[in-house]
Amino acid sequence: MKKQFTHIDATGNPKMVDVSHKKVTKRVARAQAVVVLGNEIVSMMQGNELITKKGPVFQTAIIAGVMAAKKTHELIPFCHPLNIENCKIETSIKNDTAIIDTEVTVTSKTGVEMEALTAASVAALTVYDMCKALSHHIVITDLKLMKKTGGKKDFQRKN
Repeated sequence: MKKQFTHIDATGNPKMVDVSHKKVTKRVARAQAVVVLGNEIVSMMQGNELITKKGPVFQTAIIAGVMAAKKTHELIPFCHPLNIENCKIETSIKNDTAIIDTEVTVTSKTGVEMEALTAASVAALTVYDMCKALSHHIVITDLKLMKKTGGKKDFQRKN
């Protein structure tokens, strides 16, 4: 039995999936990334913000994440361009770790999982960039889809 790939045509060339037959629904995806900063960096926080020579870390990461979500189709070859209706990014600190939670909403024929994951990834990379002068021991970890609704089937991460 020959495998049938969704993004490869009959001649073996890459292709974008045709979504023209799909139903337009509201689709929401949530993703998360974890950035282990270390106690030394976290101890430099001023209220809910960490400010380095480059500026406010988490505010900058939120802006970068939103920009990335809107450009996902330019970065990931087979992602469809979407008119994102909402992109919400929240950051929180737990012990020596920054948690980045993203939620992206669209009413479309295809989902926004990749947009939520891209937003979380780029926000995490921005935190790293803004803090790397303080430490190179920063670790970005646990990028994951937390939830998606709309489309064929919903998903909710259990842990």
